[in-house]
Amino acid sequence: MCTVDELKMKYPDANAWQIGDSPELANALADLVIKGLKTASCGSLTAYQQEAFAPRIGSRNIILNGEGVPVCVIRLVSMRLVRFCDVTAEFARKEGEGDLSLAYWRKEHQRFFMREGYFAEDMELVAEEFEVVEVL
Repeated sequence: MCTVDELKMKYPDANAWQIGDSPELANALADLVIKGLKTASCGSLTAYQQEAFAPRIGSRNIILNGEGVPVCVIRLVSMRLVRFCDVTAEFARKEGEGDLSLAYWRKEHQRFFMREGYFAEDMELVAEEFEVVEVL
């Protein structure tokens, strides 16, 4: 099993993080990434602006499970700004969650952003697409 520090030696530009806002969600989403079912993610522009690191196309990220253990490394292949209300069914499918529908995506992401403290139909999101570089 690799540690974050060992992986940062191999991928010096990489940041380590969990997807989701709970250990259970982080485990579920990391599993979807490993299986190749989840190839996209998003977050509010406001949250991205508060992050210490700025993601960029080509950057690598170490994905952690709910216990903080590295499970894979991904590479960001695209990112764009999109309003919540303009997210497409294609992007919802790439997120790989639930029944893969846009309706499911909207319901669950609205809940997520409400837990984060802010939701609006026209809020700006950073929509990212990625590829798995290494499964650990």
